[in-house]
Amino acid sequence: MGKTIFKIEDMTCGHCEKTVVKALAEVLPGSAVTIDLAARKAFVEGDAVLAEQAIREAGYTPVREI
Repeated sequence: MGKTIFKIEDMTCGHCEKTVVKALAEVLPGSAVTIDLAARKAFVEGDAVLAEQAIREAGYTPVREI
């Protein structure tokens, strides 16, 4: 577990951002999550596999960068 950056091209608005943050909070409670909406990236501390799965289940297409 460490920091993972996901590029999420289909995260385009504030509502999308809130949805992604909520999905991540459900599977990684207490983990640091930072969103850069302009860059369409999520910076996630914690289990990258769980994070990626949560983002996909929320309806988005994450691409792991790191």
